Amino acid sequence: MTAIRTAAATALLTATALSLAAPAAVAAHASSDPFRVSVTPTTIAAGGKVTLRAEGCGGSTTVSSGVFDTVTIARHHRTAVATVDRDARQGAIYSVRFTCSKGGSRTVDLTIAGGRPVNPTPPPPPVRHHGVRAGVGGSVGHFDLPQIGVGAALIAGTLGAAYRRARRRAGDAGT
Repeated sequence: MTAIRTAAATALLTATALSLAAPAAVAAHASSDPFRVSVTPTTIAAGGKVTLRAEGCGGSTTVSSGVFDTVTIARHHRTAVATVDRDARQGAIYSVRFTCSKGGSRTVDLTIAGGRPVNPTPPPPPVRHHGVRAGVGGSVGHFDLPQIGVGAALIAGTLGAAYRRARRRAGDAGT
């Protein structure tokens, strides 16, 4: 019986130690390499714009590639935009190198897809919104004499009924 209790206590202590040590090991691994980079989109046509993202550098990040001009992401910024050269080869994969000023570098691939059309189609003309037709009102667009007559009769009847009721109450209160 004592052996079972000792084995159970040892197993419980071992499980507790492992469960407490695992998050510390993961945190130590994550904090040792905070420099993360990305290129969005990863596949783009020649002449397109890509968003370059760098996090965890602690300083400025220089981004270079054979397919666009060198770009610097400032210390307190996370992103920059670069325009892919128009003469980039279709289907080619270019390396994009991120270099942190505090040390460390990463490389991401950028694929050139599609191409420039020989006879590009012009964009459609912009849609012009003319706004609201103000000044006419929603119910006075045109005069409908029967509707105006019915409306005037209802208003007159309501006013007459209110007047008669008021006079009747005033007469009841005086007696």
